Amino acid sequence: MKNSKKILTVALIIAFALVALIPLTGGFATSKKQLTVWSHLTQDEVKALQPIANKWGKANGYTVKVITDQGSFQSFQTAAMSGKGPDIMFGLPHDNLGAFWKAKLLEAVPANLVDKKNFVSTALEACSFEGKLYALPIAMETYALFYNTSKVKQAPKTMSQLITLAKKVGFMYDVNNLYFSFAFIAQNGGYVFKNKGGSLDPNDIGLATNGAIKGLSLIRDFVLTYKFMPKDIKGDIAKGNFQNQKIAFYISGPWDVQDFIKAKVPFAVAPLPKTDDGKPTPSFVGVQAAFVSAKSKNKDAAFKLMKYLVENSALTLFKVGHRIPVLNKVLASSEVKSDKIMSAFAEQAKVGIPMPNIPEMSAVWTPAGNALSLITTGKATPKQAAEAMVKQIKQGIAQMQ
Repeated sequence: MKNSKKILTVALIIAFALVALIPLTGGFATSKKQLTVWSHLTQDEVKALQPIANKWGKANGYTVKVITDQGSFQSFQTAAMSGKGPDIMFGLPHDNLGAFWKAKLLEAVPANLVDKKNFVSTALEACSFEGKLYALPIAMETYALFYNTSKVKQAPKTMSQLITLAKKVGFMYDVNNLYFSFAFIAQNGGYVFKNKGGSLDPNDIGLATNGAIKGLSLIRDFVLTYKFMPKDIKGDIAKGNFQNQKIAFYISGPWDVQDFIKAKVPFAVAPLPKTDDGKPTPSFVGVQAAFVSAKSKNKDAAFKLMKYLVENSALTLFKVGHRIPVLNKVLASSEVKSDKIMSAFAEQAKVGIPMPNIPEMSAVWTPAGNALSLITTGKATPKQAAEAMVKQIKQGIAQMQ
């Protein structure tokens, strides 16, 4: 018994000695500082992002976990409120920022963190509220016209040319989705919320104006008059028909490029055709954004990491995810300029309109989708559906407040 006590005493002395040595030697340190990034980018992009994060982490004494978060945006809000959320959200569409801003979950970007001149101004606007920057743009995206080069020699320049060609070779897209159909609503002056001096006015909704109704009538004609696509068409069906070369025209974004390359589809991309009187067709421009959670316990380090990721991932995300860069320097690089496909999306983005980022935008999507379905099934006229849509949006906004 005495011997066992002696052995225990010696063991304790050795253990305490080893513990005392840890700060000096660093050999037993296991509690490295950690930052967590939730990303809404694709799995391939997240894999490409992790080494960039690791490089910053190694230089700054942090382990950085980049996790693919395919859950709902609500999952971030719930986790953040309970103190279990990530330090950084990376790659979410900017129009989702509004809900987090309203919930006070966005930490304002420090004024001296980045040089705003280095970024495309539209991308910074998409990440701002009331004149203050709450997120950093990572990349921007929009949609354009894919066309099969074995079926069509040149992309149509006008809507009339598109319709004439499509009658022969086919045309489809996710027609009941406002994200894509907004382009035709906006062609003749339709808008979601009026932009008044840099601020969007949720009380001024332009989805039932004469211009918007003209666009909705064209959308109806795509389905009911020209019968380009079935009334219940979904994006994956339209994509599949283009990939299988059953149709020659398809509207979508850079996210479909890699699949078409793998499938060896002979294709090119062009800006959306103009109106017959020469007006551009403005697509929605989305911005992938990054922000630091207001609930993060490591905000200073998180901002430094976020800045590093934004400034060092642009070319990687361009190559892996076909994301259009928002850094002027990268946009002007030979890698980007020599890519004809991405250059076409960039050209379209120049005439695009940023998706509204105010919280009230969440009240728009469902009524808009319902209105488009009513129009494409012939259950309501474009005017009737537009007026009902605006009424529902106003009711939804009123409930939010």
